[in-house]
Amino acid sequence: MIWCVEDDPGIRDIEVYALTSMLFEARGFEDGTSFWEALKTETPDLVILDVMLPGIDGIELLKRMRAKREFENIPVIMATAKGSEYDKVQSLDLGADDYLVKPFGIMELVSRVKAVLRRCKRNDDSHLLKLGGLTLNTEEHTVAIDGRRLSLTYKEYELLHLFLSNPGVAFTREQLLSSIWNTDFMGESRTVDMHIRTLRQKLGKYGAAIETLRNVGYRLEAGYDK
Repeated sequence: MIWCVEDDPGIRDIEVYALTSMLFEARGFEDGTSFWEALKTETPDLVILDVMLPGIDGIELLKRMRAKREFENIPVIMATAKGSEYDKVQSLDLGADDYLVKPFGIMELVSRVKAVLRRCKRNDDSHLLKLGGLTLNTEEHTVAIDGRRLSLTYKEYELLHLFLSNPGVAFTREQLLSSIWNTDFMGESRTVDMHIRTLRQKLGKYGAAIETLRNVGYRLEAGYDK
């Protein structure tokens, strides 16, 4: 969903029409206040934000978005007045991803939206956990080494996810049993050892990154890159 924040109804309607005609979902807002209220319940994929708005202007809205963790990564394209270099520079300095200079054409609008969405998608790798050529994708629930997909059991995947999320942190067998198996039965600690052993085998050279700590448990060596 792309949100168009523009007080001029003619421009706003053109923006929404241009985007929907290119199969984007789009929604228009006539002022900053209604846009800000909507942000509290929904998250758009991208915002086209006019600088000159009644009430809360676009610059102030951009500042607020970049100051809040839940909004800081939403892509923003600022719409600025022709010849207003200050607005363009200020917008980019505050974290805007791109800008449009009024009057702009429909094709330019759509082209810039597509470019920003592609760029932001490439940069968003928060769902990836990496160790050298080893990659765990939390969205796809997959693990690969140098692009080659590995076949892990559910528990092996969960163990690896825990280690990659906490490099350098030591886990006792009891902690692993509690986190992965949801049990604290001491006699089952050999289950942990067995799964660690098979996980190491499947990880090949990266298996050595999972260290055994005598009388403690296991940890993933931080910074392992062999």
